[in-house]
Amino acid sequence: MKIEYIEDTVPDIESLENLYNDAGFSFYTKDMKKLYNAIKKSLFVVSAWHDNVLVGLARAVGDGETILYIQDILVLKSYKRKRIGTASTEIIVKKYPHVRQKVLLTDDTAEMRYFYESLDFVPCDKGNLVAFVKFD
Repeated sequence: MKIEYIEDTVPDIESLENLYNDAGFSFYTKDMKKLYNAIKKSLFVVSAWHDNVLVGLARAVGDGETILYIQDILVLKSYKRKRIGTASTEIIVKKYPHVRQKVLLTDDTAEMRYFYESLDFVPCDKGNLVAFVKFD
């Protein structure tokens, strides 16, 4: 299976809606215009395509110099375990090797811990950091 990775192009709204809903991120798809604009304003976007179908997406926000926040690493359920999330994350990390802080938040599940630790991310509860978040 040949996956094509496209950088800095925002996928169409219909493809985004399908991907985000498949990932269970329906809280984003309640306002597709807002989601589309958020992705458009991202520092960097990488999308994964198979036969003209959006099968994965990852994006980064931040200043690109001192902090990089990796957001929305999504892969269609039917395409999981094919290294699409890994490749998308690696593309972002390799684009910004000079940025010291690469940060992300995710659900605390064994699967998520294993995935991000395999990419050399360190969970804050195993280091010298504390993480805070506020959702409105």
